[in-house]
Amino acid sequence: MNISVRIEIFKEEDLYVALSPELNISSFGDTIEDARESFREALSAFIQTCLEMKTLQEVLEEAGFVEKNDFWEPRQPVMEENLAVAM
Repeated sequence: MNISVRIEIFKEEDLYVALSPELNISSFGDTIEDARESFREALSAFIQTCLEMKTLQEVLEEAGFVEKNDFWEPRQPVMEENLAVAM
């Protein structure tokens, strides 16, 4: 089984934060690569826990992932934009 996970990396003060919005998993590091590697470890622990609980398929489906030929992909937006609202 393979899982493709989209991550976003932000700089917050002196740290980089890696976040998967679909799975609500995040981690951090001193560099972008540190944050990415820390995220891989957090994702691996998350997946392992789901496998042990036999809930991985359910969790992925609820997060909008789609399985194609033993490969899980996150849902793909038709369009993506930032929307500003004046108050």
